[in-house]
Parts: sequence; structure tokens; C-alpha cells
Amino acid sequence: MVERKIFKIRMIVGLLLCSLLCGACALQSTGGKEETIQIGISQFTEHAALDSAREGFIRALQENGYEDGKNIVIDFQNAQGDIPTAQTIAENFKSQNKDLILAIATSAAQTAYNVTQEIPILITAVTDPQQAGMVKSWEKTGTNVTGTSDLTPVEKQMELIKYILPEKEKIGILYNTSEANSHIQVELAEKAAKELGLIIVTEGITNVNEINQALDVLLNEVEVLYIPTDNTVASAMPLIYNSCMKKSIPIIGGERAHVEAGALITDGIAYDQLGYETGLMAVEVLQGKKPEDMTIEVLKETQLVVNEDTADQLGIELPQDIIEEAEKVQGGGQ
Repeated sequence: MVERKIFKIRMIVGLLLCSLLCGACALQSTGGKEETIQIGISQFTEHAALDSAREGFIRALQENGYEDGKNIVIDFQNAQGDIPTAQTIAENFKSQNKDLILAIATSAAQTAYNVTQEIPILITAVTDPQQAGMVKSWEKTGTNVTGTSDLTPVEKQMELIKYILPEKEKIGILYNTSEANSHIQVELAEKAAKELGLIIVTEGITNVNEINQALDVLLNEVEVLYIPTDNTVASAMPLIYNSCMKKSIPIIGGERAHVEAGALITDGIAYDQLGYETGLMAVEVLQGKKPEDMTIEVLKETQLVVNEDTADQLGIELPQDIIEEAEKVQGGGQ
């Protein structure tokens, strides 16, 4: 009887020791945290380009062994274009002690950085993170922020306008005056246009409700409309497309999603690839690399994309080399 009690005691002690050792090993392998990695995604607003960046990011994680619901948990939140909401999202991510934050678009990235300088922040769809005050330099960020810039090749796009529409001179730009990335693109467009003999006419807005009135003014003054990678403007592409088509004014897009929504053409970056590159950088961070020692990356390659339906409706005959090189899409105005 005594021997049986001693045996039970030994069994219990053995199980307890085994449990403690396993727990210690799990903590050691994850730096003292639970094994499941917690990732918060803060997206400033909803439109095709930003959605594509998010999807590319998740795909890169999955292809490198980090799958939502298995060894990571992704908490996706959309601020719907509202800065106070983006602030709340960032504060919640901090209080929940996320292991990593993905911030999509400048406003989401700025609010995340203002809330926490401890949690690693990966950014994407941010034009100039240094000017936005999130990093010390592009070459070595020096902060808890790293990721990718969506700085679009504005000069190349102005040259494209000159090449395919040589008779057009006045180029309109619609942009949100509160978006830092849009100011940068307007400045780049004005500089490039001056060298090409083009005239830039700008019309600023502060929210999507002002777009219709702004278009009424702008489209009476210009021959072409250029759309930068502006989140507010991009979210209203169906309205912009319909307004321009009524006046037979071609739209030159800052990126692919604009063309898929009805713009005539772009030679710009692909946001799904931008997000994918950001995801690869996130994998490096999860494996121990410090954001402060990393760079801000940009996509080297651009995509020439043409909307065939728009070209047909506007009666525009594109140069043969453009037709041969460009990827063709259809539709618009939805």
C-alpha cells in the first residue's frame, strides 16, 4: 500500500516536471510569448490598390510558413478613411501587445508610429516615410519602422502623356490636400511637366464629398486628367471615370487599379507585388531582424497597362509599340 502511494507521488512529480520543462522550452523558442504570433493590420481606407497590397503581404507570409489560424493570428482593421479611427486601431494593437503591425497607407502608418515605437511596424503604400516623420533615412530607418514605398514614377507617366497624346497640353490633377504623399506627387508632376512643355492645373479636395464639385471646375479647364496614388481620389474612381467620359477627357492613372476602373493607361507599380515585398520583409523581422537596421524598399519594375474599352470609347489610337507592350484590361465605371 505504501509502495503504491510512493509510486503515485513519483508519477505526479514526474508529470509536473515534464509540464514545466515543456513550458520553458516553448517560452524560450518564442522569446517568452505564446507560440502563436499576433499580427495587426491597419488599413486606412478601402480601395483596390490597398486591398491588393494587403493580399500580397498575407501571401508572402503564407508562402514562407506563416499561416493565419495556424501559427499566426491576423487581426485586420480598416479605418474607412477616418484618422481618429486609425488612431483607435493603433492604440488597441498596442494594448493587445501585437508582435507586429502592418500599416497600409501614410495616415495608418503615421498613427501607428505615433502610438508605439516598440512594436515592429511594417509599412506599405507610403510615398515618403522620411518626410512623414517615421524613419530617419531610407537606407537605414533607425526606428521600429520598415517596409515599402509606393513612390510612383511620375516623370515616366508625364512622358507617357506627351508620347501618346502629343496634341494635349493642359493636364489636370485632382488630389487630397491633406495627404502628404499626394503633395509629393504633384510637385514631381509639375517639375516633369515644365521640362516637357506641359501645363499642370491642380484642384485640391479634403474629402470624397468635394470631388464632384472639384471635377466640375477642373474638367472645364483641362484636356487630360492625371490621377496620383491618392487614397481619397482612388476611392471615387467610378465617379471620376463617368465625369471624364461625359467630356471625352482621358484619365492617366498612377497605378494599375486606376486603369482597371476605367483610366486609359498607366506605367506604374503593382500594389500586390508591393505588398508581397513588404511581407518578405516582415518574415525577416519575425525571424529576428530589427526594423531599425533595414531599408525602405521601392519596386524597380513598373507595369504598362491599357484599358481597351476606354481607348475605344474615346476614339484614341495608341502607338503600335504601346499596344504591343502593354497588358490589356477592360471595363470601368463600376
